[in-house]
Amino acid sequence: MSTSTEPATDPAAATAAATADEDCSNEFAPVVQLAKVETKTGEEDEEVIFKMRSKLFRFSKERKEWLERGTGDVRLLQHKETKKVRLLMRREKTLKICLNHFVNPAVDLCENVGSDRSWVWNAIDYADGEASEDLLAIRFKDSKNAGLFKEAYDNAQAIMKDLIKPAEDGEGKSNGEVKEDTTTAEEKEGEEKAEEEAKPAEDTGKSGE
Repeated sequence: MSTSTEPATDPAAATAAATADEDCSNEFAPVVQLAKVETKTGEEDEEVIFKMRSKLFRFSKERKEWLERGTGDVRLLQHKETKKVRLLMRREKTLKICLNHFVNPAVDLCENVGSDRSWVWNAIDYADGEASEDLLAIRFKDSKNAGLFKEAYDNAQAIMKDLIKPAEDGEGKSNGEVKEDTTTAEEKEGEEKAEEEAKPAEDTGKSGE
């Protein structure tokens, strides 16, 4: 009777073979080398004066309902030179802009009906690159955060109002420009005649009869 036996396996050889299979230490250089490109966000000349996580909504006139625009950090940015303040918000992960407009000193935040952590306001928004007159709403984690945003927004309104006031005070004052004379020939002739009639009579040395 013959018996068949399987060849014995050397444990050391098997371990060495497994280690060789698992060895992934080789490094492969990428085929294409991509250079780092510096991208500008348009916020380089601004400083953040307020930032808080929130959720933004826009009222759809067509659908007659509130639509979510995105969740992320709403920020108040002040330009270092002009001192103007704008509201900017980017969506989380994608960083796509969903809110972008200057703070209007004439537009106050209004309480959202039935919520103490949400505000509503009108704005000419440029989030999509073009001016859009929208009714917006923003909601925060709690009423405390909503109150902090309201305080920061009110302060930004005061800043913008102070920037606008000097321009209004200067209206109607001469700025040194020479205005074009649009008076017609007939009007000039009438003015000259009126001036002649208004002149006092010359003294001829004769007494009146």
